[in-house]
Amino acid sequence: MSKRHKLPVEFTHRVRDTCLCLHTQRAARALARRFDDALRPTELTNGQFSLLISLNRLDPPTIGNVSALLAMDRTTLTANLKPLERRGLVKVAVDPADKRSRHLTLTPAGHALLVEAAPLWKRAHAATERLLNADSGTLRAALRRLF
Repeated sequence: MSKRHKLPVEFTHRVRDTCLCLHTQRAARALARRFDDALRPTELTNGQFSLLISLNRLDPPTIGNVSALLAMDRTTLTANLKPLERRGLVKVAVDPADKRSRHLTLTPAGHALLVEAAPLWKRAHAATERLLNADSGTLRAALRRLF
């Protein structure tokens, strides 16, 4: 391969040191590990916790509502619901008014597990905010501008 067809290693270093996407991906994985560790006593992952918490509403949301909130496609959401259904934490029901639509409901066991998980999440969240030593509202606002 000729020299002009190779990417200079300096560019690789620039990406390594400055790429917002790379640094965000690394931070997301580190955050996920922190919350997975904190939630381990409940046998929930951080993603499962987020999914369950998104169902803690007065009226059961649809799969479409939850997939939009979690920025997750419906197929992935459906796959992520399966283990929670098997554990008896979530119930998926056909909407009587629209047979194509599905409503998601926390079961009593799902509610109980969220009650157990909430203090674990609170501690992990507070520790993470302290670690970041930043105004989390500003950080969240900046992240929201990306989507």
